[in-house]
Amino acid sequence: MRAPYGLNILDNCLTCPVREEHLFCNLSDQSGQQLNDIKSTAVYPKGAMLFIEGQQPRGVFVLCHGKAKLSTSSREGKTIITKISDPGDVLGLNAVVSNRPYEITAEMMEPGQANFIAREAFLQFLKEHGEVALRVAEQLSRNYYTAYEEIRTLGLATSPSEKFAKLLLSWTTMSAADNGGAQLKLTLTHEEIAEIIGTTRETVSRLFSEFKKKQLLQLKGSTLIIRNRLALEKMVQS
Repeated sequence: MRAPYGLNILDNCLTCPVREEHLFCNLSDQSGQQLNDIKSTAVYPKGAMLFIEGQQPRGVFVLCHGKAKLSTSSREGKTIITKISDPGDVLGLNAVVSNRPYEITAEMMEPGQANFIAREAFLQFLKEHGEVALRVAEQLSRNYYTAYEEIRTLGLATSPSEKFAKLLLSWTTMSAADNGGAQLKLTLTHEEIAEIIGTTRETVSRLFSEFKKKQLLQLKGSTLIIRNRLALEKMVQS
């Protein structure tokens, strides 16, 4: 079914053509059918807020199309992006299970689709389907590990260049080219990158220039080329 922004709406989890190994993908037919019954589908424009930090947990959002940035802010207005979510991610999971306010804000970075499941229906879904409850427990454990790694990056990295190098490495895959290079599409602004590594936009712009001069990376339009992954790894390990 076609929708605004040229999206192809995925309204049936059982027949979804892009089913992958995400939290609510490839469930048993029985679990998948109940998931279809309790979810509601909506299309969101760029900039739409799925939920806001401090808001009581209404439910979870399963991202089907597009990307969302998860962020937290201080009283002074400083913002840190904790994660860029991709299709398949379940947003708001920690708050819904613990019945505590959303600890982050989820904002669409581009037009996309998300399926919403109300909290009470979601908790009942977990009670009735052990396989789903186990997957949720595994996901919460991964969320904890990710948060721990973020704290290490922001708290223990000695310089913005080390944080920047670690971020670039996290964007690459282990299947890099023989020369240690990799290529990816850069969708974040310098301001957003600054919010991820806890620095300023000006510092990020300076880091891009320095890394280009050192031939660590190259930019061709929106394509970011990591030219020397091994050198970035040495920066992080030093």
